[in-house]
Amino acid sequence: MLALQPAADVDRFFADLAQAPERVLMLDYDGTLAPFHARPERAVPYPGVGEALAGILSDGATRLVLVSGRTLEDLRRVLGFLRGAEAWGIHGWQHRAADGARTDFDPGAAARERLRLAAERARPLLAFGVRLERKNAALAAHWRGLGEVAVREARALAPALWRALAGEALELMEFDGGLELRARGRNKGDVVREVLGRGSAAAAYLGDDATDEDAFAAIRGRGLGVLVGPRPRASAAGLWIAPPGELVEFLRRWRRAARGAA
Repeated sequence: MLALQPAADVDRFFADLAQAPERVLMLDYDGTLAPFHARPERAVPYPGVGEALAGILSDGATRLVLVSGRTLEDLRRVLGFLRGAEAWGIHGWQHRAADGARTDFDPGAAARERLRLAAERARPLLAFGVRLERKNAALAAHWRGLGEVAVREARALAPALWRALAGEALELMEFDGGLELRARGRNKGDVVREVLGRGSAAAAYLGDDATDEDAFAAIRGRGLGVLVGPRPRASAAGLWIAPPGELVEFLRRWRRAARGAA
């Protein structure tokens, strides 16, 4: 584990966690809990991660919240063993509470129309083998797993096809393995603020990608942002951990502290 911010005192964090009135653990999925895969349905958690999360959830001492760019349906397919967890999909545009109640937020007519146009303009990308993923508030072009030439061509063409559609309604966001055009108005930082509200819970957010930086920024001063990845990089997170070993260690340490509090 490596502190990215001077205030990141991990021992103090877990000591406070054990004494806190509430605990909230927020986690991204792809690249954080599971290694990336060219076939998303085959992206399974790192060894030991599923067991650690299932234990945290079953103890009942932590509010476990999944925050992903995936849809809720995709999350359920890959994380069926965490059915009792709260989940946010499409960077905060979908929400499923722990009791199963679901909310789908409307990005608005302007965003929906521009996303429709973006899907039409993206057809040339199919020639390179790019996979297009349509969501109610976003459109993603995935080129993970393609050959070097195809990736280079797709990365050059996709922004040119979509840049004119970005603006007040949509924003263009590159992620690890693709490019996404998504509705403005909600992001992972908003999720962090909504989940934490005005409470005084001990909280952490674990993520890996540029799409998680909003969440890292939102949790600073209220909890610990944890960058998960094979190597550190410039980030608003306070701590860097390498998967799978340090990731599993962090989750197990969280569970011990939370169980002690319970």
